[in-house]
Amino acid sequence: MTRRIYLDKQSPKAYHALLQTSEAVRATAAEAGLERTAVELVNLRVSQLNGCAYCLDVHTRAALRAGEDTRRLGVLAAWRDTDLFTPLERAALALAEATTLPCDAAAQEAAYADARRTLTEDQISAVIWVAVTINAFNRVSILSKHPVR
Repeated sequence: MTRRIYLDKQSPKAYHALLQTSEAVRATAAEAGLERTAVELVNLRVSQLNGCAYCLDVHTRAALRAGEDTRRLGVLAAWRDTDLFTPLERAALALAEATTLPCDAAAQEAAYADARRTLTEDQISAVIWVAVTINAFNRVSILSKHPVR
């Protein structure tokens, strides 16, 4: 297999801009009242959907540092089938999935409607930005084939 270029190293200015976006999004989420664990659950779920091993590793460790429970991390892929997640987290996860897989218009509308009932407008915006940002990082890591060390 041909070695991939690391996009972050090849285009550092673009990657730095993505990092700055991530920092702004993290601040936006905090200002909207989203706990860091909820943000990391979104990062992890999106990374699961995209199959990004590197980001799964990074955000699992970040979630644990933020106080997330290993049991909840273990069942995150099946979050709909358990009562371990709060209504806010469930709405955020559904909205993140709809952001990541926008082709399913019915699921997107249902997720957005649920988000409107559960989250504030600031929280909806923050969750979508978190999902958009981790989707971008997933693409960078997947296409660069960043290794999990």
